[in-house]
Amino acid sequence: MKRLILVRHGKSSWDNNLPDEKRPLKKRAYNDAARVLKTFKEFQSDNLTLWSSPAVRAYTTAKIFKDALHIPDEKFSVKKELYTFDEAHLLSVVKSCSDEVKKLMIFGHNPGMTALVNKLGDKSVDNLPTTGLCVIDFESDTWKDIKNGKTLLQLFPKKLR
Repeated sequence: MKRLILVRHGKSSWDNNLPDEKRPLKKRAYNDAARVLKTFKEFQSDNLTLWSSPAVRAYTTAKIFKDALHIPDEKFSVKKELYTFDEAHLLSVVKSCSDEVKKLMIFGHNPGMTALVNKLGDKSVDNLPTTGLCVIDFESDTWKDIKNGKTLLQLFPKKLR
């Protein structure tokens, strides 16, 4: 059994003239993360591995989750390959995960995240919003073979306000 948790980065700021990968989170993103985490903590079990895109907005969102969920440093990685907007590339990164990992949480970007939620899960979404979280379980012992998962949970900040 494998569990994939996809989280789109929090709402980012366009206030400064920064390159895309350097844009910080808006204040709203911190509030949205707190809302999602409050509900997710009730659902989540331990032993999560977190991977994040190196983009500031994704990394900061991942750090908020890491700290709130008490994830040890050795279970947290920044993967430059996750700075992608492409579903196929994103899926190839997920499939590269070691089979020792049972529960993988990824922090990344749209449109790749929404497309992957719709490709792998059994409940589609029009859009995975910023700080949106989706949990998908797979009847598979290996990440390389994941497909046709069961969507267990979708948490969207707007629906938690």
